[in-house]
Amino acid sequence: MHCAHGDLPRPVPQSVVKGLVLLRGCFRILFLYDVAEAFDQQKLGVLLGPLAAPVRHVFPRRTPQHVRFEQTPVVELAEPLNLSSGEHVTCSIKYYEFAVVVVQVEVPCEGDWNTLRAQAARWIDDDVLRTYARELAERHLEHVSAAVIRPNQNWLQEEYLIINVNEIRTPDGEASIASDLLATHGQEIAQLIRGELAPLSPKVSEEILETSISYFPTDLVVVGSSAAFVYDRSEDAAATGQVLEYAKMQLLEARYYDSLMSRLLSEVYDVLEEKRNFLLRRWTLPRDAKRFNTIRLDVMELTERIDNAIKFVSDVYYARVYRLAADRVGLPEYRTLVDEKLRTVGELYGFMVDEFNEARSFVLEVAITILALLDVIFLLRGK
Repeated sequence: MHCAHGDLPRPVPQSVVKGLVLLRGCFRILFLYDVAEAFDQQKLGVLLGPLAAPVRHVFPRRTPQHVRFEQTPVVELAEPLNLSSGEHVTCSIKYYEFAVVVVQVEVPCEGDWNTLRAQAARWIDDDVLRTYARELAERHLEHVSAAVIRPNQNWLQEEYLIINVNEIRTPDGEASIASDLLATHGQEIAQLIRGELAPLSPKVSEEILETSISYFPTDLVVVGSSAAFVYDRSEDAAATGQVLEYAKMQLLEARYYDSLMSRLLSEVYDVLEEKRNFLLRRWTLPRDAKRFNTIRLDVMELTERIDNAIKFVSDVYYARVYRLAADRVGLPEYRTLVDEKLRTVGELYGFMVDEFNEARSFVLEVAITILALLDVIFLLRGK
């Protein structure tokens, strides 16, 4: 950990002083796309056939059974990619029920900290890989187009890099300890997460490492907004990666619904402006209000389903990883924006209904007045 100004640094174990000579693992580069309103999971399974299967056993066996997907996504193995650099990477495509497609590109890595830093800086913003992932998603979606419900013309996109290190060897063969890694290689970990080759300032490194979390002494997760460092065995690292992917997927959906609610609010204001000064135009307000409120209720239902897609009840560790990831990627801010716009549309719905009732009452009062006058007139003529 970083020391406050003027504090003496804590002693560093001799096994760490000797230096870490080998890091082995992989880079998982995630490309997330919001492609439609939803997938028909039954049709999707039929169209993909033996090429895909629901994600199973995402979490380790010691994790409670109720830590699970409510509706498991479907994963499809895609064709591997041979890069111009000679690297061979594996690819997979994951289909979530609410029409988020995740293309995962996995690149093996092995080397020292300098090697990892150079590779992370490359993969965190690689245009060639980004173009390939988009084309791969488009190509595979054409094959399952019958299962796509109301496709989006413009896809929202998110990216995330997971630096997954399964093994860190010291010269004496001991397993590296999380606290030692933070003490001696916190700067390198911070650079990996930011994709920077140059050293970061102590303050920036300290802020990045504040999101570190460990379950055992020999595992470590540090979460950033665009990348995360995961030091763990393969099975547990895959589960952590799934939680990180889920948080990023939620951000993508929150961005989509924020944009949708902004457009809806603009439409509501246009309708209110159009019908403000014309009494008869207000007669169609209930129809418009019902349409706007239906969209609002649909968004509320969908956001609730997305929020509850994974249950973390009774598993404090994965719940903490999720909260760290959600905070780092900015999910709470977007959810607040969506909730505020949902509340505003609800208030405007009530206002539109009140406006209609007011207009109806006015028309009824006018009609009653006219009928009363006619009665008086007919009564006077009868005399």
